[in-house]
Amino acid sequence: MMSQPKQAEVKKAAQEAVDAAITSRRSIRAFLDKPVAREDLERILEVAARAPSGTNTQPWKVYVLTGQARQDLSDAILAVHTDPEQSRQHTEEYAYYPREWVSPFIDRRRKVGWDLYSLLGLTRENKAGMAAQHARNFAFFDAPVGLIFTIDRVMEQGSWLDYGMFLQNIMVAARGRGLDTCPQAAFTQYHRIIAEQLQLPANETVVCGMALGWADPGKIENSLVTEREPLAGFVHFLE
Repeated sequence: MMSQPKQAEVKKAAQEAVDAAITSRRSIRAFLDKPVAREDLERILEVAARAPSGTNTQPWKVYVLTGQARQDLSDAILAVHTDPEQSRQHTEEYAYYPREWVSPFIDRRRKVGWDLYSLLGLTRENKAGMAAQHARNFAFFDAPVGLIFTIDRVMEQGSWLDYGMFLQNIMVAARGRGLDTCPQAAFTQYHRIIAEQLQLPANETVVCGMALGWADPGKIENSLVTEREPLAGFVHFLE
Protein backbone atom coordinates (compact mmCIF):
# COMPACT_ATOMS: atom_id res chain seq x y z
CA MET A 1 0.00 0.00 0.00
CA MET A 2 1.35 3.43 -0.96
CA SER A 3 2.30 5.69 1.93
CA GLN A 4 0.57 9.08 2.32
CA PRO A 5 3.70 11.06 1.37
CA LYS A 6 4.10 8.90 -1.73
CA GLN A 7 0.42 9.36 -2.63
CA ALA A 8 0.81 13.11 -2.29
CA GLU A 9 3.88 13.02 -4.53
CA VAL A 10 2.09 11.03 -7.21
CA LYS A 11 -0.94 13.32 -7.03
CA LYS A 12 1.24 16.42 -7.39
CA ALA A 13 3.10 14.93 -10.35
CA ALA A 14 -0.20 14.14 -12.08
CA GLN A 15 -1.50 17.66 -11.46
CA GLU A 16 1.69 19.20 -12.82
CA ALA A 17 1.61 17.01 -15.94
CA VAL A 18 -1.98 17.99 -16.73
CA ASP A 19 -1.34 21.68 -16.03
CA ALA A 20 1.79 21.60 -18.21
CA ALA A 21 -0.09 20.03 -21.13
CA ILE A 22 -2.78 22.72 -20.92
CA THR A 23 -0.59 25.76 -20.33
CA SER A 24 2.04 24.79 -22.93
CA ARG A 25 -0.57 24.55 -25.69
CA ARG A 26 -0.07 27.27 -28.28
CA SER A 27 -1.08 27.82 -31.88
CA ILE A 28 1.98 26.65 -33.79
CA ARG A 29 2.41 28.06 -37.29
CA ALA A 30 5.52 26.23 -38.52
CA PHE A 31 6.13 22.48 -38.28
CA LEU A 32 9.01 20.12 -38.90
CA ASP A 33 8.96 17.68 -41.81
CA LYS A 34 8.68 14.77 -39.40
CA PRO A 35 5.88 12.18 -39.49
CA VAL A 36 3.53 11.45 -36.62
CA ALA A 37 3.02 7.77 -35.82
CA ARG A 38 -0.41 6.37 -36.71
CA GLU A 39 -0.71 4.81 -33.25
CA ASP A 40 -0.15 8.22 -31.63
CA LEU A 41 -2.87 9.78 -33.78
CA GLU A 42 -5.29 7.00 -32.93
CA ARG A 43 -4.60 7.23 -29.21
CA ILE A 44 -4.92 11.04 -29.19
CA LEU A 45 -8.35 10.77 -30.81
CA GLU A 46 -9.42 7.95 -28.50
CA VAL A 47 -8.47 10.02 -25.46
CA ALA A 48 -10.15 13.12 -26.89
CA ALA A 49 -13.38 11.22 -27.43
CA ARG A 50 -13.79 11.05 -23.64
CA ALA A 51 -14.96 14.68 -23.88
CA PRO A 52 -18.40 15.20 -22.34
CA SER A 53 -21.39 15.73 -24.60
CA GLY A 54 -25.05 16.26 -23.81
CA THR A 55 -26.75 12.86 -23.34
CA ASN A 56 -23.57 11.29 -24.79
CA THR A 57 -24.42 12.39 -28.34
CA GLN A 58 -20.70 12.58 -29.31
CA PRO A 59 -21.35 14.97 -32.24
CA TRP A 60 -17.81 14.93 -33.67
CA LYS A 61 -16.46 13.39 -36.84
CA VAL A 62 -12.82 13.65 -37.90
CA TYR A 63 -11.02 13.30 -41.22
CA VAL A 64 -7.29 12.68 -40.72
CA LEU A 65 -5.22 13.76 -43.72
CA THR A 66 -1.60 12.81 -44.28
CA GLY A 67 0.63 12.41 -47.31
CA GLN A 68 -1.01 12.92 -50.69
CA ALA A 69 -4.49 13.38 -49.24
CA ARG A 70 -3.32 16.36 -47.19
CA GLN A 71 -1.42 17.79 -50.16
CA ASP A 72 -4.37 17.40 -52.53
CA LEU A 73 -6.69 19.35 -50.22
CA SER A 74 -4.11 22.10 -49.72
CA ASP A 75 -3.51 22.40 -53.47
CA ALA A 76 -7.22 22.58 -54.25
CA ILE A 77 -7.86 25.33 -51.71
CA LEU A 78 -4.76 27.36 -52.53
CA ALA A 79 -5.59 27.30 -56.24
CA VAL A 80 -8.77 29.19 -55.40
CA HIS A 81 -7.53 31.24 -52.44
CA THR A 82 -4.73 32.86 -54.44
CA ASP A 83 -7.19 34.04 -57.10
CA PRO A 84 -9.17 36.97 -55.61
CA GLU A 85 -12.01 36.58 -58.11
CA GLN A 86 -12.51 32.92 -57.25
CA SER A 87 -11.88 33.39 -53.53
CA ARG A 88 -14.73 35.91 -53.24
CA GLN A 89 -17.15 33.21 -54.38
CA HIS A 90 -16.45 31.18 -51.23
CA THR A 91 -17.97 32.19 -47.90
CA GLU A 92 -18.32 30.57 -44.48
CA GLU A 93 -21.36 28.44 -43.68
CA TYR A 94 -21.61 29.82 -40.16
CA ALA A 95 -20.40 32.93 -38.36
CA TYR A 96 -17.40 32.02 -36.26
CA TYR A 97 -16.62 35.63 -35.38
CA PRO A 98 -19.10 38.37 -34.41
CA ARG A 99 -20.60 40.37 -37.25
CA GLU A 100 -20.05 43.54 -35.21
CA TRP A 101 -16.86 43.78 -33.18
CA VAL A 102 -16.71 45.58 -29.81
CA SER A 103 -14.08 46.02 -27.11
CA PRO A 104 -12.34 44.20 -25.54
CA PHE A 105 -12.64 41.48 -28.19
CA ILE A 106 -11.57 43.55 -31.18
CA ASP A 107 -8.58 44.86 -29.20
CA ARG A 108 -7.40 41.35 -28.40
CA ARG A 109 -7.88 40.27 -32.00
CA ARG A 110 -5.85 43.17 -33.34
CA LYS A 111 -3.10 42.69 -30.78
CA VAL A 112 -2.49 39.02 -31.52
CA GLY A 113 -2.48 39.75 -35.25
CA TRP A 114 0.07 42.52 -35.03
CA ASP A 115 2.17 40.62 -32.49
CA LEU A 116 2.49 37.79 -35.03
CA TYR A 117 3.18 40.10 -37.96
CA SER A 118 5.77 42.02 -35.96
CA LEU A 119 7.67 38.81 -35.23
CA LEU A 120 7.66 38.06 -38.95
CA GLY A 121 8.80 41.59 -39.82
CA LEU A 122 5.55 42.39 -41.62
CA THR A 123 4.42 46.02 -41.56
CA ARG A 124 0.91 47.35 -42.19
CA GLU A 125 1.98 48.34 -45.69
CA ASN A 126 3.08 44.81 -46.58
CA LYS A 127 -0.31 43.48 -47.65
CA ALA A 128 1.25 40.81 -49.85
CA GLY A 129 3.31 39.46 -46.95
CA MET A 130 0.29 39.30 -44.66
CA ALA A 131 -1.73 37.55 -47.37
CA ALA A 132 1.05 35.01 -47.87
CA GLN A 133 1.15 34.30 -44.14
CA HIS A 134 -2.62 33.80 -44.04
CA ALA A 135 -2.39 31.44 -47.02
CA ARG A 136 -0.10 29.19 -45.00
CA ASN A 137 -3.21 28.12 -43.09
CA PHE A 138 -4.26 26.11 -46.13
CA ALA A 139 -0.98 24.22 -46.21
CA PHE A 140 -1.62 23.33 -42.55
CA PHE A 141 1.55 25.35 -41.84
CA ASP A 142 3.48 22.40 -43.34
CA ALA A 143 2.35 20.06 -40.55
CA PRO A 144 2.45 16.37 -41.54
CA VAL A 145 -1.11 15.89 -40.30
CA GLY A 146 -4.17 17.90 -41.22
CA LEU A 147 -7.45 17.33 -39.41
CA ILE A 148 -10.85 18.37 -40.72
CA PHE A 149 -13.76 18.31 -38.27
CA THR A 150 -17.41 18.06 -39.22
CA ILE A 151 -20.75 17.94 -37.46
CA ASP A 152 -24.17 16.71 -38.56
CA ARG A 153 -26.40 19.59 -39.67
CA VAL A 154 -29.21 18.47 -37.37
CA MET A 155 -27.17 19.26 -34.26
CA GLU A 156 -27.80 22.51 -32.42
CA GLN A 157 -25.74 25.02 -30.42
CA GLY A 158 -25.26 22.73 -27.43
CA SER A 159 -23.51 20.14 -29.55
CA TRP A 160 -21.17 22.81 -30.91
CA LEU A 161 -20.25 23.64 -27.31
CA ASP A 162 -19.53 19.95 -26.74
CA TYR A 163 -17.39 19.94 -29.86
CA GLY A 164 -15.12 22.59 -28.37
CA MET A 165 -14.30 20.30 -25.47
CA PHE A 166 -13.42 17.53 -27.91
CA LEU A 167 -11.10 19.85 -29.84
CA GLN A 168 -9.40 20.98 -26.63
CA ASN A 169 -8.88 17.37 -25.61
CA ILE A 170 -7.08 16.69 -28.89
CA MET A 171 -4.74 19.62 -28.38
CA VAL A 172 -3.98 18.71 -24.76
CA ALA A 173 -3.47 15.01 -25.55
CA ALA A 174 -1.10 16.04 -28.34
CA ARG A 175 0.91 18.21 -25.94
CA GLY A 176 1.19 15.27 -23.56
CA ARG A 177 3.09 13.50 -26.34
CA GLY A 178 5.31 16.46 -27.22
CA LEU A 179 3.24 17.32 -30.30
CA ASP A 180 1.76 20.68 -31.19
CA THR A 181 -1.33 21.92 -32.98
CA CYS A 182 -3.02 24.92 -34.53
CA PRO A 183 -6.83 25.01 -34.63
CA GLN A 184 -7.91 26.72 -37.85
CA ALA A 185 -11.25 28.41 -38.49
CA ALA A 186 -9.83 29.66 -41.80
CA PHE A 187 -10.83 26.42 -43.50
CA THR A 188 -14.54 27.13 -43.09
CA GLN A 189 -14.47 29.61 -45.98
CA TYR A 190 -13.71 26.76 -48.35
CA HIS A 191 -16.19 24.21 -47.05
CA ARG A 192 -17.44 23.46 -50.57
CA ILE A 193 -13.94 22.55 -51.74
CA ILE A 194 -13.40 20.45 -48.63
CA ALA A 195 -16.71 18.66 -49.15
CA GLU A 196 -15.75 17.83 -52.73
CA GLN A 197 -12.21 16.72 -51.94
CA LEU A 198 -13.20 14.56 -48.96
CA GLN A 199 -16.50 13.46 -50.47
CA LEU A 200 -18.40 14.57 -47.38
CA PRO A 201 -22.01 13.46 -47.00
CA ALA A 202 -24.52 16.27 -47.58
CA ASN A 203 -25.55 16.22 -43.91
CA GLU A 204 -22.08 17.23 -42.65
CA THR A 205 -20.95 20.79 -41.92
CA VAL A 206 -17.26 21.69 -41.70
CA VAL A 207 -16.50 22.94 -38.17
CA CYS A 208 -12.81 23.79 -38.57
CA GLY A 209 -9.42 22.38 -39.45
CA MET A 210 -6.36 21.70 -37.34
CA ALA A 211 -2.66 21.28 -38.05
CA LEU A 212 -0.85 18.68 -35.94
CA GLY A 213 2.80 17.74 -35.78
CA TRP A 214 6.19 18.62 -34.32
CA ALA A 215 6.83 22.34 -33.84
CA ASP A 216 9.82 23.81 -35.66
CA PRO A 217 11.81 25.49 -32.84
CA GLY A 218 13.82 27.52 -35.34
CA LYS A 219 10.84 29.50 -36.66
CA ILE A 220 10.30 32.91 -35.07
CA GLU A 221 6.49 32.72 -35.35
CA ASN A 222 6.50 29.82 -32.90
CA SER A 223 7.87 32.09 -30.18
CA LEU A 224 4.54 33.90 -29.97
CA VAL A 225 2.83 33.42 -26.60
CA THR A 226 -0.53 35.14 -26.42
CA GLU A 227 -1.62 37.02 -23.33
CA ARG A 228 -4.48 35.99 -21.06
CA GLU A 229 -6.79 38.13 -18.99
CA PRO A 230 -6.05 37.87 -15.23
CA LEU A 231 -8.67 36.13 -13.09
CA ALA A 232 -9.96 39.43 -11.78
CA GLY A 233 -11.01 40.34 -15.29
CA PHE A 234 -13.38 37.44 -15.87
CA VAL A 235 -14.06 35.62 -12.58
CA HIS A 236 -16.59 36.57 -9.93
CA PHE A 237 -16.42 34.79 -6.57
CA LEU A 238 -19.74 34.91 -4.73
CA GLU A 239 -20.00 33.82 -1.09
